[in-house]
Amino acid sequence: MIPPQEASARRREIEDKLKQEEETLSFIRDSLEKSDQLTKNMVSILSSFESRLMKLENSIIPVHKQTENLQRLQENVEKTLSCLDHVISYYHVASDTEKIIREGPTGRLEEYLGSMAKIQKAVEYFQDNSPDSPELNKVKLLFERGKEALESEFRSLMTRHSKVVSPVLILDLISGDDDLDAQEDVTLEHLPESVLQDVIRISRWLVEYGRNQDFMNVYYQIRSSQLDRSIKGLKEHFHKSSSSSGVPYSPAIPNKRKDTPTKKPVKRPGRDDMLDVETDAYIHCVSAFVKLAQSEYQLLADIIPEHHQKKTFDSLIQDALDGLMLEGENIVSAARKAIVRHDFSTVLTVFPILRHLKQTKPEFDQVLQGTAASTKNKLPGLITSMETIGAKALEDFADNIKNDPDKEYNMPKDGTVHELTSNAILFLQQLLDFQETAGAMLASQETSSSATSYSSEFSKRLLSTYICKVLGNLQLNLLSKSKVYEDPALSAIFLHNNYNYILKSLEKSELIQLVAVTQKTAERSYREHIEQQIQTYQRSWLKVTDYIAEKNLPVFQPGVKGFNDGLEELCKIQKAWAIPDTEQRDRIRQAQKTIVKETYGAFLQKFGSVPFTKNPEKYIKYGVEQVGDMIDRLFDTSA
Repeated sequence: MIPPQEASARRREIEDKLKQEEETLSFIRDSLEKSDQLTKNMVSILSSFESRLMKLENSIIPVHKQTENLQRLQENVEKTLSCLDHVISYYHVASDTEKIIREGPTGRLEEYLGSMAKIQKAVEYFQDNSPDSPELNKVKLLFERGKEALESEFRSLMTRHSKVVSPVLILDLISGDDDLDAQEDVTLEHLPESVLQDVIRISRWLVEYGRNQDFMNVYYQIRSSQLDRSIKGLKEHFHKSSSSSGVPYSPAIPNKRKDTPTKKPVKRPGRDDMLDVETDAYIHCVSAFVKLAQSEYQLLADIIPEHHQKKTFDSLIQDALDGLMLEGENIVSAARKAIVRHDFSTVLTVFPILRHLKQTKPEFDQVLQGTAASTKNKLPGLITSMETIGAKALEDFADNIKNDPDKEYNMPKDGTVHELTSNAILFLQQLLDFQETAGAMLASQETSSSATSYSSEFSKRLLSTYICKVLGNLQLNLLSKSKVYEDPALSAIFLHNNYNYILKSLEKSELIQLVAVTQKTAERSYREHIEQQIQTYQRSWLKVTDYIAEKNLPVFQPGVKGFNDGLEELCKIQKAWAIPDTEQRDRIRQAQKTIVKETYGAFLQKFGSVPFTKNPEKYIKYGVEQVGDMIDRLFDTSA
């Protein structure tokens, strides 16, 4: 049992805790009440704020919408005003640009094209929006006037600034490719840079906006005239220079082309100086055409639209090209007439020209790439004509050598080299300068399949065969001509001189190597012929030496008298004969002198002291050395 005091204390303690808990509970209750009150107040405030917000929103949204509408209206008004300004500006274009268009584009192309752009836009506007408007007709008329002015300006610029290229500059241009010492490339400025840029601008405008191609015809006509005149000017330069200085070439850069000689060619017998000038002029004009045409295409490529360039270029070069081809055909025609006259030296002008045309053909083909087939075929056609006439000339020359008539009045009285021989050898020597050309001429006439793709070896064999044919024909003709002489000795001297001349001429040139291609023994054969004729000539002295030959003795007095008479007669006759080759002349004299002196010396030694007459000087007129001196004066009209 708990004591009463403890129980009382326990109760007090519990009561105190209870009181304390009640106070805490009372505090919590008060706090909750305050919190409720605050919550109510907050809810009330929020409710009030929400209500105000709703009121604000209800009043702001209409204002905002109204503002948006006002802004949209303002933008529409501004756009409308801008459009109106733009439209109104089209109505002012005609008046704003008329003065500029009337005054033309000269010196103010940029401004002029700017005005044309405005006019064009005005035309497009009125066509789309007001096709019946009188303003459309105004701006269209103004546009046409402006376009015509631009076309006129294009023509004017091209006409005023397109200059003929001087002959000296052309010659420098031709020689520039081959001159390794040239410090700078020779270039042509057909138009000043500022003019060129204006021409290009006008060209592009006319194509893009003017829908006009007539200016291309204007372009090629003007440039075609300049090209043609430049080439003709070069030709005239040759004629003038040749008549004054004789050196029709550029002083600036030496011309080193093999086919365009740098100095006046050496005059060959039978050739006309003017013919050489014509040939050189034509060769240079062909080279000039290639260079100038290349330059023209470079200029044209900047000015003419790409898809019109080939056609325009084709038209541009026609006059100059046709002029060259016509002149070439005239050369062919002149050669044809020369063949009829047997003037084969004139025909030789075809050879350097043909060689140059064939050498230049790759450049020609490149320049004419893209032109019409008829244009491309012009040069090959001329080459074929020249090859044909050249081959005809070679054939007729060989026939002419064979058939040259034996005319007594045309035979050299002294038995020297016949004109036919010297002309034939000269012609063959001149062919040496054109071996490939002449060989190709002969090959072009071959009908065999190999001729279509002949090699240089093939054409060389053909040329060798041809030369041997000419020499064979010449030999046959000389044999026939030699029979015109009544004296067999003079006939032998004639054949000796001609054969010796042929052999020496062959040996001095490359002809002997060409002959050897098909006839290895030709040189030996000529030497044998020459020796044979010397022997024939020596037989003419037998009628003299036979008088004193031992077999005919001792018929003494008539024999020695016959020797004297025969010696005097032969020396008198043969003194007037000629052996142009000094070496051969001395050799023949020496051989004859040895034979006669030996025979005469033997005779005198054996019978000189025999007393056969009271007047021995009447029969023995000459000493041995005197006889030798007389023979030494053979073949010498000055002795």
